Amino acid sequence: MFSIIEYTDSHFDGVDALWQDAFPNDTPWNAARSSIPEKLRYQPTLLLVVLESGRVVGSIMAGYDGHRGWISRIAVLQSHRRKGIGEALIQEAERRLAALGCVKINLQVVASNSEVLGFYHKCGYEVEERVSMSKLLPTA
Repeated sequence: MFSIIEYTDSHFDGVDALWQDAFPNDTPWNAARSSIPEKLRYQPTLLLVVLESGRVVGSIMAGYDGHRGWISRIAVLQSHRRKGIGEALIQEAERRLAALGCVKINLQVVASNSEVLGFYHKCGYEVEERVSMSKLLPTA
């Protein structure tokens, strides 16, 4: 049995390990030490973790800018996949975003991680014809 709760500082080590497991080749700016403090400054109630017997086994980060919702950093330990944890995380993030007035949620999948597309389709997400662009800003 697992529970979904809001992230607290006591979950940091578990989320850090989870993200290293789920995103082994990720960029430094997505690392827990960078991402979590920034997320806690904006809508901290949209950073959720899944606990099983006190251990972090999943997480999701969501956000809402007043126009669109976003889901990112969804992760489930490899040993805990296919148990409904990811779907439960998506549903809880969707519920929280809807409560804020969100009517559309976006998410991005890295091309090299296309095997997860079936999971997102199962959760009701569809591929949209868009080009995703980004720009790194200089850091102070």
